[in-house]
Amino acid sequence: MPSLKEIKGRIASVNSTRKITSAMKMVASSKLHHAQVAIQNMLPYEEMLEHILKSFLAAEAESQTIYDQERPVKRAALVVFSSNSSLCGGFNGNIIKLMTHAVEEYADTIGRENVEIYPIGRKVYEKAQKMGLNVQGEYSALADKPNVQQCIEIAMELGKKFADGEIDKVELIYHHFKSAGSQVLTRKTFLPIDIESELQADHERDLTSVIATKESQDYLKKRGERQQEQKREQVKPLNDNFIVEPDMDCVLSLLIPKLAHLMLYTALLDSNASEHAARMVAMQTATDNADELLRQLNLQYNKSRQQAITNELLDIVGGSVNN
Repeated sequence: MPSLKEIKGRIASVNSTRKITSAMKMVASSKLHHAQVAIQNMLPYEEMLEHILKSFLAAEAESQTIYDQERPVKRAALVVFSSNSSLCGGFNGNIIKLMTHAVEEYADTIGRENVEIYPIGRKVYEKAQKMGLNVQGEYSALADKPNVQQCIEIAMELGKKFADGEIDKVELIYHHFKSAGSQVLTRKTFLPIDIESELQADHERDLTSVIATKESQDYLKKRGERQQEQKREQVKPLNDNFIVEPDMDCVLSLLIPKLAHLMLYTALLDSNASEHAARMVAMQTATDNADELLRQLNLQYNKSRQQAITNELLDIVGGSVNN
């Protein structure tokens, strides 16, 4: 059995660790709130662009641009989103595992050398370098500070390569942020853009809470559904009678690249929010485990202390009897 001094030292060590995990949980919670605000600020633009494209597709479904034409895949690119730091549970491990699986899939058909990796985040960049993959640049700064202009530059570079025939398919691998307690690992096609499937994609997000327990999430989801119903009753429908000049194909050729820019930026914001949510949950779990460990150590300390006192009393009583 460990001595009282050893147990006391371990209690102090666990206490100091608990302070760190608790502080990191609060920092992650604050960053998650800012990430949710960033997504919320982007949503009106996304909803309006989606509405316009849906209206155009309903008006003239045969319109096509170079960005939505499929062709045989000879070269592919993967845009992979991870974090720059650890202590966020299985966030980075799941992303790297899905990237490795995607690379192996392409290796069977077109070869590993024909797969380009655009790593956004230091963890996936280091892993791709270690695996000897064809890494195109290093975008670790974006993982900490999402920047719409740099996203547009990456999207334009990928779009130019796709238009010139240097790349035949581009995929995004990231976590879709649904709520503080739910982040969905996602792999979807970026180019060629399937406009109809993209407009029907899951855009559900809870941007009102940083609470990760299941009960609170169920309550907030029901409350959000009621608020959405009330909002739909109040909002008047938009006038969809658009006048398109000079022609539909020309307008779509400008709008679809904007949709591509938005897809990349949305994936970055989703990944950023998911990272903070995963770290918040991981640190909350670590803090709870530290609390349980402290309870057990205090119990063990008190038992050992009581046993030591009992032994001393027995020695005193035994000595007095002998005398």
